[in-house]
Amino acid sequence: MGARQESLRLCLVTDRSFLRGASLADVVAAAVRGGVTSVQLREKTLDIVAFAELGRAIKDLLLPLGVPLLINDSVEVAAAVGADGLHVGQTDLPAEAARALLGPNATIGLSITAIDQVRKADVGFADYLGVGPIFATPTKPDVAAPMGVEGLAAVRAISALPILAIGGISETNAAETIAAGADGVAVVSAIMGAADPEQAARALAERLGITSA
Repeated sequence: MGARQESLRLCLVTDRSFLRGASLADVVAAAVRGGVTSVQLREKTLDIVAFAELGRAIKDLLLPLGVPLLINDSVEVAAAVGADGLHVGQTDLPAEAARALLGPNATIGLSITAIDQVRKADVGFADYLGVGPIFATPTKPDVAAPMGVEGLAAVRAISALPILAIGGISETNAAETIAAGADGVAVVSAIMGAADPEQAARALAERLGITSA
């Protein structure tokens, strides 16, 4: 497993609505101590200036720890903060355009919510596929219907790209998604919504065979 793929083993997708009085930086730092191997900064309410400011702060936190930062949706913010990559959905900027703008060294992730999307040409410009939702999730109520581990396995059978499973992933089912063909998992509420984000991340990391410092 290459370094880029290894960094996708346990990805924290941020959501500030889960914060319990702590700063986002504090929660991210705790999650990394617990074993998170990459962070995807997802912001749906901030304007681009505030998003970039937050992105720089998180980048400054993660850089000395050797943990990659991916930006969700915004190629402008990814470029402005010098992020390690960008994750795009099916209705966002095409992966081909993201690659052209960010260059060959950026990590580009592409959401896959249905089997037929795996066969589209845009997949060829991605470094990994964010496949899901695997299970029901309260984080994005407007998301597609859960595809289950069966759907995940079907995507695995079609694509050789690294797969990051997302959607309802928790300590109890993380290993199940790996067994179905995922290379890693992306979680939101399982860490962001935990009373102890560090311990929640550590429990997930243990399930995935990750040894934290």
